[in-house]
Amino acid sequence: MALPQSSAALALALLPASALAATGPQTAPAPPAEADAPVAVGGTNGTIDADGDIVVVATRVRGQVETAAPPIVTLGEEDIAAYGASSLQSLLAALAPQTGTGRGRGDGAPSVLLNGLRIANFREIRSIPPEAIRRVEVLPEEVALKYGFRPDQRVVNFILKDKFRSFGTETEAKLPGAGGFSDLSEELTLTRIDKGSRLNLTGTLERRSPLTEAERGIVQPAISGAQTGLIDPKQGDYRTLLADQRSAILNGTYAKSLGTGASLTLNGLIQRNDNRSLNGLNSIVLTAPDGTLVQRTTLLPAPLASRTVADTYSAGASLNLPIGAWQLAWTADGSHVNTTTTIDARADLSGLQALVDQGTLSPFAALPADAILPTPQGVARSKSDTATTLATVTGSPLRLPGGQTALTLKAGFAYNGLRSSDSRQLAAPANLRRGDAQAGFSLDLPITSRRENFGSKLGDISLNVNAEVHNVSDFGGLTAYGAGITWGVTPKLTFAANYIASEKAPGLANLGAPVTITTGVALYDFTRGESVLATVITGGNPALKKERQRDIKLSANWDLPIGKESALLLEYFRNRSLDTTNAFPLLTPDVEAAFPGRVTRDATGRIVSVDQRAVTFAETTGSRLRASLNFGGPFGKPDPNARRSAFAGMRRPGGGARPGSGGGGGGRGGPGGDGRGHWNLSLAYTQELDETARIVPGSRVLDLLNGDALSGAGISRSSATLEGGGFYRGFGLRISGTYASGTHVDGSGVPGASRLDFGDLATFNLRGFIDLSRMGNLIGRAPFFKGARVAFGVNNVFDAVQKVTDQTGATPLRYQRGYLNPEGRVFSIELRKQF
Repeated sequence: MALPQSSAALALALLPASALAATGPQTAPAPPAEADAPVAVGGTNGTIDADGDIVVVATRVRGQVETAAPPIVTLGEEDIAAYGASSLQSLLAALAPQTGTGRGRGDGAPSVLLNGLRIANFREIRSIPPEAIRRVEVLPEEVALKYGFRPDQRVVNFILKDKFRSFGTETEAKLPGAGGFSDLSEELTLTRIDKGSRLNLTGTLERRSPLTEAERGIVQPAISGAQTGLIDPKQGDYRTLLADQRSAILNGTYAKSLGTGASLTLNGLIQRNDNRSLNGLNSIVLTAPDGTLVQRTTLLPAPLASRTVADTYSAGASLNLPIGAWQLAWTADGSHVNTTTTIDARADLSGLQALVDQGTLSPFAALPADAILPTPQGVARSKSDTATTLATVTGSPLRLPGGQTALTLKAGFAYNGLRSSDSRQLAAPANLRRGDAQAGFSLDLPITSRRENFGSKLGDISLNVNAEVHNVSDFGGLTAYGAGITWGVTPKLTFAANYIASEKAPGLANLGAPVTITTGVALYDFTRGESVLATVITGGNPALKKERQRDIKLSANWDLPIGKESALLLEYFRNRSLDTTNAFPLLTPDVEAAFPGRVTRDATGRIVSVDQRAVTFAETTGSRLRASLNFGGPFGKPDPNARRSAFAGMRRPGGGARPGSGGGGGGRGGPGGDGRGHWNLSLAYTQELDETARIVPGSRVLDLLNGDALSGAGISRSSATLEGGGFYRGFGLRISGTYASGTHVDGSGVPGASRLDFGDLATFNLRGFIDLSRMGNLIGRAPFFKGARVAFGVNNVFDAVQKVTDQTGATPLRYQRGYLNPEGRVFSIELRKQF
């Protein structure tokens, strides 16, 4: 239907682009190439016919993911601009409440697509400016199966603009409120996008100065009954909480359209990290002739330090190729990391005690340099290699009454290799290798469909079945399979249920690392309540079993009727694992009883040795509820000048919007193009229902939510994340926060053992930014500020840190504030310029 130009212009200007795109999934047929053909409005949602009337046409965005499961959140250009992010990497970090998962498997990082296609690695898009992004889709875990990933991570799809050009520089400085260190970084980025071709080059330099224990007031542990030397330097001045860190990165990506929907992408990265830490001073406890103990420290021969230099070389490639009605996606990625660590060894100070015994040295006097004997540095070297390749073929093998089926076939291979040596160990150098060949499929079956008018009264119902097999070279065969159902009750309400079963091999080092025997290691014997020096055995354990995982996920996704961009996602997760691989836990009486062959005692009952190689736990279980709320929309009054500017671009000869540039997205006055601002708020809350572990069959079940712990501080029952903010006429403000409820770890029952209480912890971050490009008067006087943005941030606004106390209310030394959060409140300023 054609509308008069004046009234249509006003109506179209007041509609956000995302609302127009959501009016229907059909793609309008392309008009014939004739002189009176309509001209595309922005290349997407509207046309201007030969009579000057505007025709609104709903189109599907190229690169959009087609799936039965609706997106958890969809961001348009105005939403993206409201985040004030400087790159896709920082935008993805800001989306953590939406991209995080409660599945309880993997590292929680999402899988990433570009224009609806797999990429070899995130490196190839991490530095693309957000101004080059047309849309972002965050999709649930089950969508990962369609692209050959496991369903333990959400999927984020970035859709690029057809054309974009920019050269940008970004300078950032961070300073803590309590002082002590600085963090400076500089990044240069070149981006060229022309339809299917893309070039992205990025260079990054970063330097963070060290932070010592003395600068955070760390109280040093003292030897009971020992005096200290009044003239000695302090250990805290020569122990770092944060290492002196330098890094340099050069990253480049080139993508080329091969025509007819095919594309080839190449990526390469070179990176160096150089870290230097201080590990304290040489020290000795001298015994005076009268039996007095005197603890001495010395700068001789030098403060103890360690330095780690890691060089990383990475390369990746991807090929996307249509084969008839099917789509082939092939990716390959590899990295080589060469790491060298030098560790200062403690000097031999034993000659000092001999001088004291001879009466030639007072235990309180200056220590003679000739009695302090240096020892050789330790050197640890490692070379790690990883290589992965995965090919997927996606298409529709047949059509059912409910619609087209969707089949994904995949095959791939992964290689891991590790060579390491340590001059401080007598064991032979490690040389570990692992290959993992895999094959699998995922099949979506539409059962009913409103669009196909088949069973439409039931809504949209689809089923998924999937399976894969692995052959791990040093372990054997593994399988994984699953099934799920998605029920779109209405266009705004969707239910889903999924069952996932899989097997997992122990880590390469856990299985095959060389056995190392270290003598004289300090251990605490909970059974006898004493500290001992014992022999500790570490290394690989070939007897480890494969882990079996059985998971259930139920979810409901509802587009709320209280705003155009409001949604509620409710999820239930249930995890059960058998024969899990774990590091050897704290040596309590329960653990010693569960692994009796791991502890050797002498005739008096004193511990002689402990085998601390990895162990297999019989069973772990967990379940949780997760609720996510997303709100957002425009605010403020439209700016008539902004609307006229937007439509001037539409009426320009040749049609279409001006090719994107680095000066920021959207029209004048705000990212929405009509002068209004945009706001959004995301909340995610997780309630743990149970979390248990059984070490061996028949042993006591450990309640990890109620005082039992395998390591660390236990598991919080409740946690939450918050992210939100807004953008209006060049000014933006963002707030983010996290919360975790308190936990406790019960004492072992041995006299002297104490319960530890870990308090609630809530942290908030604040960030404000000004897009100077939108300051018309400023740009008129100083054109240099076109494309410039300045941002100010405060991390941990309230300088929060978790409070840890024992049963007396005192804070143990190991849980001092400086250890738990050495950075504290950190202020930052960022200057960004796009040319």
